[in-house]
Amino acid sequence: MMNIFKKSPILYLAVSLFFTSCAKLDLVPPSEGSSENWYTDQTEIEMSLNDLYRTYVWNLEVNFQTDRWTDDWAQRLVVYEYSAGAITSEWAESEDTWLNTYKGISRANRIMESLERAAETLPEEVINRLRAEAAFFRANFYGRLITLYGDVPFFKQTISIEEAFALGRHDAKEILKEVYADFDYAIENLPEENNASEVNRVNKGAAIAMKARVALWMSDWEVVKEETQKLMASEKYALHSDYERYFQSKKAESETIFSIPRSRDLSIVWSSKNFMPRTIGGNAVAQPSWELLAIYPCTDGLLIDESPLFNPKDPFENRDPRLAATIVEFGSEFLGVIYDPDPRAERVLNVNTGQMVENKDTKGYTQHASYNGLQLRKYADQNWLTYQADNPVIIMRYADVLLMYAEAKIELNDVDQSVYDAINEVRARAYGVGVGEVSQYPAIVEKNQSELRKVLRIERRIEFAWEQRRFWDLHRWKEFENALARPYYGLLPITEMKSKLINTDLWFWPITPTVDENGYPNLDELYTKGYSSKLGDRKFDAKQYLWPIPNKEILINDNLEQNPGY
Repeated sequence: MMNIFKKSPILYLAVSLFFTSCAKLDLVPPSEGSSENWYTDQTEIEMSLNDLYRTYVWNLEVNFQTDRWTDDWAQRLVVYEYSAGAITSEWAESEDTWLNTYKGISRANRIMESLERAAETLPEEVINRLRAEAAFFRANFYGRLITLYGDVPFFKQTISIEEAFALGRHDAKEILKEVYADFDYAIENLPEENNASEVNRVNKGAAIAMKARVALWMSDWEVVKEETQKLMASEKYALHSDYERYFQSKKAESETIFSIPRSRDLSIVWSSKNFMPRTIGGNAVAQPSWELLAIYPCTDGLLIDESPLFNPKDPFENRDPRLAATIVEFGSEFLGVIYDPDPRAERVLNVNTGQMVENKDTKGYTQHASYNGLQLRKYADQNWLTYQADNPVIIMRYADVLLMYAEAKIELNDVDQSVYDAINEVRARAYGVGVGEVSQYPAIVEKNQSELRKVLRIERRIEFAWEQRRFWDLHRWKEFENALARPYYGLLPITEMKSKLINTDLWFWPITPTVDENGYPNLDELYTKGYSSKLGDRKFDAKQYLWPIPNKEILINDNLEQNPGY
């Protein structure tokens, strides 16, 4: 029997979830329960609900997982399978996503069944709230599945072994109706706000926002518009006044609609070492890409190949403030030390001690310094110096609501002043001014649908850089072929760098990269003219818009048909 379970995650989860352990939110998992004592009272049901939070972020919302497959990512000479168009039916990411998502669905189903049995002992209000929380997560899990896999097995109750073997693929459009129904139940029964001790539990606003996100993934624009309008009209959320500081905050902010906290005190952290410069003890393994650096507009609102303000030798000058809040500006202080990848800067200032220290972040010191000279600033605070970052996992924030609303209106060709206001509110915040102070930031003005679509997509890219949103955007826009059409580039080896850039005073970029008509930077000329190195080739395969159903599922269940091309 165990051999069968190992081959089929759905089968295993359907019949054995009752015996698995739960985890308190933000705590290490408690000891294992048994079929005799789990899900018998409110406390145990809430503990099992807590585990849904962990399941939700387990695979695709942590450690920049999905960002690794996009054009925002650079990692030495590494090209991940997804970016290389090389995934198969045994791709580990697909197997893990399938397993963990169905694990969440099975747990949500079990909780709902337990609540039916608890109806005689728990108040109706409590029953409805707990059921709404379970429904919220089940809706998100199925929304994720149909977005990634299309038609998938669907069940809303615990199933037998025979029923598990008989499961085939259910129409994604029909599943979407069930997803909306679960969200609507959650919206009706979740509290408007949570207690101060439960600020990270889902509430009505989170359910509305996440319904809008699933609708966004499915290009169901009317639903996106309706749900985001509700949140905007509620006036319960507002943009944080400071874009950079928002991502360093550990407390509940007015912009945050749904997040999962981490805690150094409880050892719920993630390692920041691979994303930090070497001078302060990091490994400089992965960085924002040159393409991301190139796409931020200048302060006049124009892209770098259009603006007279852009200086390729100083790519941070006169740029949208979100650039320096996301990528460390050359010559600026970062975690107590001046960051400068210029090989001429052999020593840099330790701001805390006032002493000059050896600059380990240049190719002149080591080949393992950042391969493209860039470093991530977003999220970084003093805790990163211990390599134990405790930044919360921000799953939904109000800026996303505004830009989802704007996109829905654009795609419906229903462009009015509210569309400009939504985009401009996000952009004005980046400049630290009010949306009405149009002389202080490059406000969006009259544009046609096609122009606005391009503006919106670039705005989403720079607003949500390294927030696990880029993959989902490229996926639903069917734009991976354009985003990954070219290799990704980085710095020359030190000898060539000195002869071609340093000694000729052409550091950092000798020429201005272009941006194509779809809004994708083109850095090919830097390479063809010998000014950069090619770090990796990318080639997206269109079949990957539908992920492969794990091969083990296909082998064990004759009723499951694989997605095309695998």
